Amino acid sequence: MGGFATVLLVIGINIVLAVSLTVVNGFTGQFSMGHGGFMAVGGYVAAMIVYYGSLRLWGSANFAGGFLSSASGDGAWLAGGDVLFVVACLAAGLAAAGAGYLVGLPSLRLKGDYLAIVTLGFGEIVRVVLQGTAPQIARSKADVVRETPVWKLATHLGGAQGFNLLPTYATLFWIYFAAVLTLIVVYRLKMSSSGRAFLSIREDEIASQAMGVNVTKYKVRAFVLSSFFAGVAGGLYAMYLGAINATDLGFQRSFEVIIMVVLGGMGSISGATLAAILLSILPEVLRAPPPVWPAGLALLVVMVIIQKVGISFGLTRGPADGIVLNIAISMRSLRRSWKFKPLVIVAGVTMALETARLVCLQQQIDIAQYRMVLYALMLIIMMIVRPEGLFGVREFWDYLPRRRAHSPSGPVAEASA
Repeated sequence: MGGFATVLLVIGINIVLAVSLTVVNGFTGQFSMGHGGFMAVGGYVAAMIVYYGSLRLWGSANFAGGFLSSASGDGAWLAGGDVLFVVACLAAGLAAAGAGYLVGLPSLRLKGDYLAIVTLGFGEIVRVVLQGTAPQIARSKADVVRETPVWKLATHLGGAQGFNLLPTYATLFWIYFAAVLTLIVVYRLKMSSSGRAFLSIREDEIASQAMGVNVTKYKVRAFVLSSFFAGVAGGLYAMYLGAINATDLGFQRSFEVIIMVVLGGMGSISGATLAAILLSILPEVLRAPPPVWPAGLALLVVMVIIQKVGISFGLTRGPADGIVLNIAISMRSLRRSWKFKPLVIVAGVTMALETARLVCLQQQIDIAQYRMVLYALMLIIMMIVRPEGLFGVREFWDYLPRRRAHSPSGPVAEASA
């Protein structure tokens, strides 16, 4: 699969992870650091069902899907392997939701740093337990798999070597189907009465409890729903790579998802989605950054049109590769345009990336060696400039202009006068 398609797959999985974690860290104001653990639970459950299920049903763990699971597939759109894959992803979500319930029920009476420590400990327990499982049963031993009880197959998950040689069913269709479904469910949840209860807990837990909100019940509900989608993302991750290893799903993976949620805005669905897209693309773009100043200039022009501010810029010839764009925005214009901060930040990061590319090109520096340094530096700058995240607690459509209703001081009032 091509590099561009691979990046799209990673973006879809990260959207599911970031939006699902927003339910806990954004809506209810908790701080969970165990998302990688729930993803690992779901990933291993899906891998076990697809791999051992294929050996039991068909005597082979080879790909047995239809057109939706492979662009080169022929015949029916859905085949037996696709059904097994979908069942495995649902089972992965349910297993992760069950783990979330077991962790959340006793621990969600905690909050803040204490909850973070508990969920971090859960993730590490999952990683260690999975790495201590028995070796994976080989593909050639289908008879052994049929004779082994299901509960015992659950202990043969590959250990430290991970679960490998899985058939790959997760395509762009399945991953983005899950991403769109996650967005719809979480949006509908935010707009529902349960979502209002979540937000009230985030704003003032004591006041919401005084108004009759069962704080513990709603916290557990948010935790279970978030864990479910993390488990589905884990299943998609395993079936996209064809392998899964608990080492890759430790606390570092949890931190990556937390960064997406915080950068997008705690409680913003569209912010988490945008952050997941940006943070998935940036590490790949920094391997060999293309000229991006037209995109940055376009964003600045849109910002100027929206905010109706002045901008002064000049074009100078640079020694690197043609035209180097130097933009100087007056402080007065910057202060006036600061109302639309997310666009300013994205444009600024784009221009910073172009500046770094030109400097490295001029100095003959291999930027790929320092791509993670630039990546971390951009995160630092974005969080310093916008500590509440790109969208804060708002959504993208909240920034769009709305038609104002007639007020008593409008034309109707003037006519009556």
